[in-house]
Amino acid sequence: MVSRFRDRLEPMVRQRMTGRERREQLIAIGRSAFAELGFSGTSVEEMAARAGVSKPVVYEHFGGKEGLYAVVIDRELLALEELITRALESGTWRERIENAVVALLTYVEEDTDGFLILVRDSKPGDQRSFSTLLNTAVNQASHFLGEAFVRRGLDSELAPLYAQALVGMVAMTAQWWLDERTPDKEVVAAHIVNLSWNGLSGMEAKPKLGGKR
Repeated sequence: MVSRFRDRLEPMVRQRMTGRERREQLIAIGRSAFAELGFSGTSVEEMAARAGVSKPVVYEHFGGKEGLYAVVIDRELLALEELITRALESGTWRERIENAVVALLTYVEEDTDGFLILVRDSKPGDQRSFSTLLNTAVNQASHFLGEAFVRRGLDSELAPLYAQALVGMVAMTAQWWLDERTPDKEVVAAHIVNLSWNGLSGMEAKPKLGGKR
C-alpha cells in the first residue's frame, strides 16, 4: 500500500512549480489563449483549465483576466519596441528603413501570437496598445528624417508628416501580411523599402497637386 501511495504522490511532486514558474506558465498560456480567442473570448476558467490549476491560482497571481492580459500586452510591446528602436538607431536612411521593415516582419513571422494580440484585440481603457508603439516609432522616424531633411535643404518641420505616412505604410502592410504570408518576407520587405526609399529620395521641396481643384 505504501508503494501505491508513493506512485500516486511522485507525479504530483514532479509537477509542483515555484510561484515564479507558475506565473510564467500562466503568462504563456494566457498569451496563447488571447491570440486564439481574443480578450473577450478568453475566460479565467479557460486559462486555469489549460494550466491544470484552479481559478483562484490565476486570481492570486494576476487579480483576474485583466491583470494577466496587461502583463502579456506589456511584454509584447516591450519586445517589439526594442526591435524597432534598435533598427532605427543608426545607418543611412535606406538602412534604417530596411532594418525596421525586416524587424517588424520577422516579429510577425516568429511571434505571430504576440502580433495577433497587439493588432486584433484590445481591452477597453488600455493605456498601452499597438497604437502607442506606432507613435513611438513615428517619433523616432521623425527625428532621423528631420536631420536628413535639413541636410537636403527640405523643410524639417514636415518630418512628422512623412514619418506618419512611412510608419503607417509599414504597419498596415505587416497586418496584411499577417494573414496572407505571401510573397515571402524578404520580397515584401524589398517592395516596401523600394516604395518608401524611392519616395523619400525623390522628394520635391514644395510638392503640389497636379489635378485641377
